[in-house]
Amino acid sequence: MGWTAADIPDQHGQTIVVTGANSGIGFEATRDLARNGATVIMACRSLDRGEDAARTIRENGSDVDLRVEACDLGSLESIRTFAGRLGDEPVDVLINNAGVMAIPRSETEDGFETQFGVNHLGHFALTGLLLDNLALDEDPDSRIVTVSSGVHERGEIDFDDLQHEQSYDKWDAYAQSKLANVLFAYELERRLLTANANAKSIAVHPGYADTRLQYRGPEQSGSRLRKAGMWILNTVLAQSAEKGALPTLYAATDPDAEGGAYYGPGGFQNMRGTPERQASSDRSYDEETAQRLWAVSSELTGVTYDLPEPEVEMQA
Repeated sequence: MGWTAADIPDQHGQTIVVTGANSGIGFEATRDLARNGATVIMACRSLDRGEDAARTIRENGSDVDLRVEACDLGSLESIRTFAGRLGDEPVDVLINNAGVMAIPRSETEDGFETQFGVNHLGHFALTGLLLDNLALDEDPDSRIVTVSSGVHERGEIDFDDLQHEQSYDKWDAYAQSKLANVLFAYELERRLLTANANAKSIAVHPGYADTRLQYRGPEQSGSRLRKAGMWILNTVLAQSAEKGALPTLYAATDPDAEGGAYYGPGGFQNMRGTPERQASSDRSYDEETAQRLWAVSSELTGVTYDLPEPEVEMQA
């Protein structure tokens, strides 16, 4: 049978931040977490869409505790403002979920290539700014769950052209950003372990889930043909967004979820099915690349972490 939403432990007393909570995987995760008693802070780029999503969840469930907050992962100012509004409010779980996929090249408010800026740098900054909220020295452990993609397997970190200014392929840029997610999650776990922090950093991927994410690229490029093709693929191959959220929910709630792990659907081609621990790409385990990416990310965002740098294990 495998792990399903019915296996989510009671979440009363838990405060969980979910980025991109108004649609897709984020919406489904928010709904199931709230149904099980969590206080969910919905960090959304659009307050209106966030409020609409919260209203939908409230209409279909009783006694849910939801709070919608503006947080645009494409704006360091918005991220800092969001973290400032939380103040010293305790957070038990941070789910780094929001993202964009395979869109025409554009730049964020801060001049970052949008996919790298939103998918990786925005979450790097947000996690660092919320580190004190995550109460790393208390029991039970806090968790940081970062949502990547199976497409990370084709990704490479091009330090000579991180922002894809010299050349741009929308899928290469997406793959780089998703590889960055996994590298970040693993490096954060190593730093938490080095600090003896009572926290876990976990990477997940949803497999192939039918969400609005796939349509944004064709819509922004104005291609009706590609949008229609994506609809056909989603209809034939994809699992529902509800099922795609299961790895995220497992990593965020299950007592057996392990720090430094990578979870995804265990069915056909890892595109569908219930969550299992999996291996990520060989590049994702490169600790030298992870530390270099960490340093560059800190420099670009201006966000530093009060965590010690672990020793790098020499690559074989």
